[in-house]
Amino acid sequence: MRISLNWLRELVDVAIAPEELAETLTMAGFEVEDIEDRRTWADGVLLGKIVAIEQHPNADKLRVCQVDVGKAEPLNIVCGAPNARADIYVPVAVVGTFLSQIDLKIKPAKLRGVPSAGMICSLAELGLSKESAGIHIFELENPELGSDIRPLLGLDDVILDLTATANRADALSMVGVAREVAALTGGSLRIPEATDVAIQGKESPNLTVEISEFEGCPIYIGTAIEGVKIAPSPAWLQQRLQAAGVRPINNVVDVTNYILLEWGQPLHAFDRDRLQSFTATQDINIGVRFAKTGESFKTLDGQNRNLQPQNLLITASEKPVALAGVMGGESTEVHEGTQNLVLEAAIFDQATIRRSARAQGLRSESSIRYERGVNQAALTTACNRAVSLILELAGGAATVQKTASSGADDLSFSRSLELRLDRVNLVLGKLKRSETGGSEYLEPAEVKHILTALGCEVVPAGKERVFAIAVPPYRYRDLEREIDLIEEIARLHGYDNFCETLPSKTEPGYLSPEYAAIRNVRSAFRAAGLTELMHYSLVKTEGENQVVLANPLFVEYSALRTEMRSGLIDAFQYNLEQGNGALNGFEVGRIFWKDGDVMQEADAVAGIIGGDPTVGKWQQGGRDRALTWFEAKGILESVFQELGLAVEYQSDSSNSRLHPGRTAALSLNGKHLGIFGQLHPQLQQEKDLPEQVYVFQLDLAVLLAELGRSSNSTRKFAAYSSFPASDRDIAFFAPIEVPVVDMQSAMKKAAGSLLDSVELFDEYRGENVPAGQRSLAFRLIYRAGDRTLSETDVEPAQQKVRDVLVEKFGVSLRS
Repeated sequence: MRISLNWLRELVDVAIAPEELAETLTMAGFEVEDIEDRRTWADGVLLGKIVAIEQHPNADKLRVCQVDVGKAEPLNIVCGAPNARADIYVPVAVVGTFLSQIDLKIKPAKLRGVPSAGMICSLAELGLSKESAGIHIFELENPELGSDIRPLLGLDDVILDLTATANRADALSMVGVAREVAALTGGSLRIPEATDVAIQGKESPNLTVEISEFEGCPIYIGTAIEGVKIAPSPAWLQQRLQAAGVRPINNVVDVTNYILLEWGQPLHAFDRDRLQSFTATQDINIGVRFAKTGESFKTLDGQNRNLQPQNLLITASEKPVALAGVMGGESTEVHEGTQNLVLEAAIFDQATIRRSARAQGLRSESSIRYERGVNQAALTTACNRAVSLILELAGGAATVQKTASSGADDLSFSRSLELRLDRVNLVLGKLKRSETGGSEYLEPAEVKHILTALGCEVVPAGKERVFAIAVPPYRYRDLEREIDLIEEIARLHGYDNFCETLPSKTEPGYLSPEYAAIRNVRSAFRAAGLTELMHYSLVKTEGENQVVLANPLFVEYSALRTEMRSGLIDAFQYNLEQGNGALNGFEVGRIFWKDGDVMQEADAVAGIIGGDPTVGKWQQGGRDRALTWFEAKGILESVFQELGLAVEYQSDSSNSRLHPGRTAALSLNGKHLGIFGQLHPQLQQEKDLPEQVYVFQLDLAVLLAELGRSSNSTRKFAAYSSFPASDRDIAFFAPIEVPVVDMQSAMKKAAGSLLDSVELFDEYRGENVPAGQRSLAFRLIYRAGDRTLSETDVEPAQQKVRDVLVEKFGVSLRS
C-alpha cells in the first residue's frame, strides 16, 4: 500500500525523517519497499502568471510569453503549448531547475532565434501524468507569484510503498498504519471522527435489504441519497488518491475509494435510477445470494462474466448488479448524469470472497481487503463518514438507510487473553541492556506500556505476574493466543534489543536413511546418462480413478496424476518439436489414485529412453541411431547394478500403451517393482516420435525397502580368486515361451557354489530350428577361491545343469 506522509501526519504526529520511519516500520514487520520523494520532482518550479503572449516570429507553432514569477522583470519564455494564453497562472521551471522525472536541467536557450529563460510545465513534465495535452493551468484567486508550486500539486509529499503481512489486514488502511506508527514512535493519534448522519426517513421509493446467505454476508447497510450533483473532486481529494495510486473519477466514486484507503472498508455506490430502470420497478429490493448456473452480467471493466455457483452476488429484485466484495456492474454504475444513489457498506466472509474472485480470475482493491478480513467494528463509522463526505462534496440528502444482519447487534468485536509475564520472558529471553547493568528481562510496566500502545486494555488477572488483555476490535482477527501477544511485545520492543541465544549443544546434521537412499537412486540414474526431470503433479481430468480437485486453477490442472509416463512422453515430444533432440530422462515423484472412495498415493521413479547416446555421429552420417530393446534395458540394468540390486524380468503385455512383445514386468525378491517396455507403435505414430522409445516406472517404496536391508546398506568387500576359471558352453533348443531368466536361475541353483556366472551369448530363430522353439547358447564360468578346478570338479556340476534344463524346461541339448 502506498502511504502518503502528509496524510499520515494528519492522523499521527510523525517527527522523524521519512528514511528513519521506513526503517522503523521495516524492523517492525512492515517492509517498506520504496521511498518516493516527490519533493525532488519540482524543486525550483515556481508559480507564475503569463502577462503577455505573442506569436513567435520564426515558428508557427511557438509563442513568446512574458511570465511574471515575482521578480523585478518578467521572464521571456518560448512555449509551444496550444492552451497557453494571457492572464493564467502556470508552473514555471526557472533556469537552474532540474526536472527529475524527465531528466532535464533548465538552461538559458534560444529557440528559433528568440531567447528563452525557463519552461512552462505540464503535469507530465512534473511526473503527475503520463501524457499532457498542454501546460497546467491553476485555478487560483490572488495567489503569491514566485511561490513554490509543490504544495499546490501535492508534490511536497513523500510516499512510502509499504507491504503488510497477510495477517495484518488492518495495515491496508491509513488509520491502521497510523495506529502502528503511534505505537512504534509514541506519537499522538488523531482518528477521523464520523458525525451521525441525519436520515430523513422517507419511504418512497421504498428500499429494502434481504440477505439469503448470512454466512457469506453477516451484515449489509444500504443508504439512499437523493439530489447529488456529479462533478470532479476537489484538488485535495484527487491528490490523495493519486498519491495512493488511484485514478480520480468523480466526487462520489472518489469518496468511496477515499474511505477504502482511510478505513480499509470497501464501499460501492449504485445509480438508484439505473437500478429502478434495470429492475423495472420503483421499489428497490437489495439482496445477497450465490449465483445460479447459467447467470451472467457485465462488470465495471466491461467484461461479460459467466457466473459460477461460488460467486456471491448483490442483486436488485433478484437480478445481479454486482459481484459482492469484488466489483460492481456496468449497468448500474455512477455516471455524469447520476442524481440519486444507493450506497453499499457491507461485511463479506473472507473465504467466500476469495473463492468468488478466484473463480472469475479477478482481484480488486476491495477483494484484497475482504480476503484478509475487514474490521467489522468500523463498518458503521466508515459508512457514516462516506455519507457525510458525499453530502459535503456532491450535495443531496440521505433519505433512507436500511440494515440487514445475521442478528448480532454488537459489532464491537473483542476478546480477552491471559498473558503470563514468566512466559513472555521465557520465550523472548534476556535483554541486551543486562550487559550494561540493566534489568535482564522485560518489566511488567514495560509490557503494559507496549500493549496499551497497541490499543489493548491491560488489567491484573488476579494471579501473580499475570495480566488479562482485552484485544481491540481492529486486531480481533490476528491476536488470538498468548503467543500472538508475545510476538507483538517483541516486535514493538525491537528484535535487536534481545540477546542472541544459541543452543547450548549442537549436533551435526545428517540425512535420514530413506533420504540418503533416494539420493543414491537419483545419483545412479544420472550416472547412467539420464537427465533428472520435474513435472507438475496436476494433469487434465481423464481417467475414472483420478483424484479430482474441487477448485482447480485451470482445466489443464484439474486432477492429480495417476502415473508418470504420460508426462515424460509429452516432455519427449516437446523437446523434439523445439529442436532439442531426443530426451533421455527420469523423474522421482508421487502418483495418486482412488481405490473406491479411498484416496491413495505412492512414490515412484519413472523414465524415458529414446535418444542416441553416441556423442560423435560421423560414422552414422550425422543421423541418430535407434536404441535396441537390449540397449535400453542395459541402461536400466546398469542402474540396478550400481545400486546392488538383482532385478528379474518377466514378459508382460497388460499395458495397452506399450509394445506387447517388448514389455517386461520387473520384480525384486518376489515383489512387483514396476514395468519397462517400448512404446506401442500406434502411440509412437500419434505422437510423431522416433521408432523405438522406451519408458519405465518403478515403485520407489519397493526400491527403498530393498536398499534399506542390511545386506544392501553396506557394501562388503569380497576377495578375488587368484586361481584360473574353467568355462563351459552349453547350447540347446528351448520353447520360445520359457523366459531366459528362469533358465539362468535353475542353472545357478543346480551347479552350486562353484558356478561363478552364467551368461547368454547367442540366440537364433529360423532355419533348422524346430517350430515354436529358439536356439540358445550360454557360457558357464566355474571358479574356486582355494584351488584350480579339475575336470572331475566341473563335470558333475555341468551334468546337473544339463539334467535340470531337460527335466524342468524340456530343452533339446545340442552340446
